[in-house]
Amino acid sequence: MTQTPVRFGVVVFPGSNCDHDAYYVCRKILGQDAVFLWHKTADLRGVDVVILPGGFSYGDYLRCGAIARFSPVMKEVTRFAARGGLVLGICNGFQILVEAGLLPGVLLRNSSLRFACRYVNIRVENPFTPFTGACAKNEVLSIPIAHGDGNYFADADTVRRLEENGQIVFRYCSPEGEITPGSNPNGSLGNIAGIMNEQGNVLGMMPHPERASDAVLGHTDGLKVFTSIVEHVFSRTIPQLREEGDSVVVEQGRR
Repeated sequence: MTQTPVRFGVVVFPGSNCDHDAYYVCRKILGQDAVFLWHKTADLRGVDVVILPGGFSYGDYLRCGAIARFSPVMKEVTRFAARGGLVLGICNGFQILVEAGLLPGVLLRNSSLRFACRYVNIRVENPFTPFTGACAKNEVLSIPIAHGDGNYFADADTVRRLEENGQIVFRYCSPEGEITPGSNPNGSLGNIAGIMNEQGNVLGMMPHPERASDAVLGHTDGLKVFTSIVEHVFSRTIPQLREEGDSVVVEQGRR
């Protein structure tokens, strides 16, 4: 019995510039299904996973992600997430998730007040998520960043809850995995590079895993995020039985 491909939906906002990168990884590298979702749509087209890609949605006017949160597609993404659907927000996508209230905290200007674009090291704090199942605890991944507003901040109570619930998924670190001020590219509180919601189905991260998923580019650490998602969705695929006449038919269904 063949496995139904995981169906990724990549949202396209005016100003998105990493949508095709994410689509390429899902469809060409992983061999899964992928569709683009225009920001004005109210139909998620039966996807298993939604990706909010990087870029500069609506020109980053007002605040990064502040306008995108009101787009029709985000109303559907919010409903999708509430039902347990997997949502991955990358860079600008992370900013949109925060603005939409799907993740806590805010993303401020980089402490340097400069745009940061380079490879960084991030440490996997929680490997027991749909997005990190292919990683080991404290594994160090080399993944690029490209942002001017990646400085994560939240109040003390929020940070405490994130820590206690294992919602901090990635931290910026040294190549050896040490959490140091020098390894923090944007001043992010606690070197936070990525967090998830309490339910564990929504992840926002500033580094770009889609830009480190093809061997041609010399780095493939980011591919672990996508393979983790695929493995998680496949793990929810179970045989379901239904009677048809005098026979029993096995169907594939996702919980």
